[in-house]
Amino acid sequence: MPKARENKAFERVITDLLSQMGEDPSREGLLKTPKRVAKMYEFLTKGYHEDANAVLNKAVFTERYSEMVIVRDIDFFSLCEHHLVPFYGKCHIAYIPNGKIIGLSKLPRVVEVFARRLQVQERLTQQIADTIFSRLKPQGVGVVMEARHLCMMMRGVEQHDSVATTSAMLGTFRDDVKTRTEFLTLLQRKLEY
Repeated sequence: MPKARENKAFERVITDLLSQMGEDPSREGLLKTPKRVAKMYEFLTKGYHEDANAVLNKAVFTERYSEMVIVRDIDFFSLCEHHLVPFYGKCHIAYIPNGKIIGLSKLPRVVEVFARRLQVQERLTQQIADTIFSRLKPQGVGVVMEARHLCMMMRGVEQHDSVATTSAMLGTFRDDVKTRTEFLTLLQRKLEY
């Protein structure tokens, strides 16, 4: 986490930014804004201070299960590294164990570690897949991410309904069309209670 001295420097940058926008940083409504923004960015970029492998190391178990495991609809929020505005959506992860399984709650934690950094969706998708693949050594990993990008919605092309979809397929998910198709088909199914 940033030290207090670094937060003060960040607050000065935000104060200067407010001035550059034509605002008066000493205005009552803006007095605490630099401190709030510094704390917000500290939270939104906390992934730089976390280790995804350490998250996974705490919950890897030996198990003979060898069928597909899917955790879908994992919410994520990240910041576009090009404009520093949010993109957000759902992440879907599947893997086929090869003697090791992971505690299911750790998969959303891996997503969170990488999402809480300045990102592009393509890299984020690949980092999640690569980390799971290298740590678990499964038969395969598939990751699909669907996101709305505020940089596309609020500025430039102003496309409010656009959704960007990225995927990373490793091992059997890349090499076996039937495995990949099963994963993508299962993502379409909705849970019925």
